Amino acid sequence: MADRGTVAAGSHSDEVSALVAQYGRLPSGAPVRLAKPTSNLFRFRAPSQGPGLDVGRFNRVLEVDSAARTAQVQGMATYESIVDALLPSGYIPFVVPQLKTITLGGAVAGLGIESTSFRNGLPHESVREMEILTGSGEVVRARPDNEHAELFRGFPNSYGTLGYALRLEIELEQVKPYVRLRHVRFGSARECATAIAEICRDRSYDGEPVDFLDGTVFGAREQYLTLGSYVDKAPFVSDYTGQQIYYRSIQQRQVDYLGIRDYLWRWDTDWFWCSRALGAQHPLVRRFWPQQYRRSDVYRRIVAWDRRHAVTDRIATLRGKGLNEPVIQDVEIPVDRLPEFLEFFHRDIGIAPVWLCPVQLRDAKGWPLYPMDPDALYVNVGFWATVPLRRGEAPGRFNRAIERAVTELGGHKSLYSDSYFEEAEFWQLYNRPAYQQLKEHYDPKGRLPGLYEKCVGKK
Repeated sequence: MADRGTVAAGSHSDEVSALVAQYGRLPSGAPVRLAKPTSNLFRFRAPSQGPGLDVGRFNRVLEVDSAARTAQVQGMATYESIVDALLPSGYIPFVVPQLKTITLGGAVAGLGIESTSFRNGLPHESVREMEILTGSGEVVRARPDNEHAELFRGFPNSYGTLGYALRLEIELEQVKPYVRLRHVRFGSARECATAIAEICRDRSYDGEPVDFLDGTVFGAREQYLTLGSYVDKAPFVSDYTGQQIYYRSIQQRQVDYLGIRDYLWRWDTDWFWCSRALGAQHPLVRRFWPQQYRRSDVYRRIVAWDRRHAVTDRIATLRGKGLNEPVIQDVEIPVDRLPEFLEFFHRDIGIAPVWLCPVQLRDAKGWPLYPMDPDALYVNVGFWATVPLRRGEAPGRFNRAIERAVTELGGHKSLYSDSYFEEAEFWQLYNRPAYQQLKEHYDPKGRLPGLYEKCVGKK
């Protein structure tokens, strides 16, 4: 980490110049892809045979201004590296997505969320400025108050189809060393939704302040809200990086304490609960599974390998069973429609547990490519599993049912995973006029894929 007025080793401007030159050398007709070591997308596609744009060097915190509580961060810096750089001085980004290898640029271009989102919105809402390599090969500085203001507002949810963020100026939040957790159980989705609305309005519960808020649904009659509060001291500190598993503690403890760093990454060790499907939660397997490999990016690589080689599908076919449809989604539902969505989900999809994360936009203007109502409180519902299909049935039935339900309830669906929208339906939801205007301005030759082609067509 560097103090105000200095830059970490290596010149960012030199790196930008080299990247622009590299972009110019890519064949004009070939698809452009980023060459980077990690991904948190679940739109799997065949490996590209063309050259990649090497953005691996754009992975640092360049500068921190403690007085202004801002930082200059390169777009490919992971939140793990950002937290490691900032936390010793007592700061974190306003929103720290729950998985370590999510990059800042990825969270802004593809949306992100976490338990501060009920008061801090989405990650892009604490961005003050972005330096973007556009599809035309030009590097522009986009701010909410300059000639690139429309790109600034349209970049969130563009998924690299307008350009790539090389440097971002972000706001920082001062933290305390510990987080006190209260796991509060609710017997119905209606009671849970009512409590979410009241907590988000009051920023407190039973007279105690709430700094972090998320929830876990284990079933129709068992849902918990986890209320986190900054504290200076803790009578004990739990550790969920070893044999103990965080999400199981929610049902077992009413009160818990974590150090701030362990709180930020409480979901990463077991990829929420998804490590269960890989055997990593079995006590014997866990004892011999090296601790440094108990993390989300390792699990994702295993899943990517399985999806690429269709191992699980082949085994199911050999056993005479139907395939499994991956149902890996995050959706935003208005809080007053949450009980309806969960009733549908329990009845027609049947995945548990399910994650809840309230979000209220900070910016009254909203964001054109992901048009949530700035005056409404939403709840992000996250679910990541597979659902058995009938023999001979192709994947898509369950995801399409979810897409229809989300639309009917006035919600929105993130695009990091498989989507099945018809093109006309897609553009009704994701603002084609605004996107087309930006595409024509910043990528007039179409060197980058279109949003529909990339997010639904998997190009």
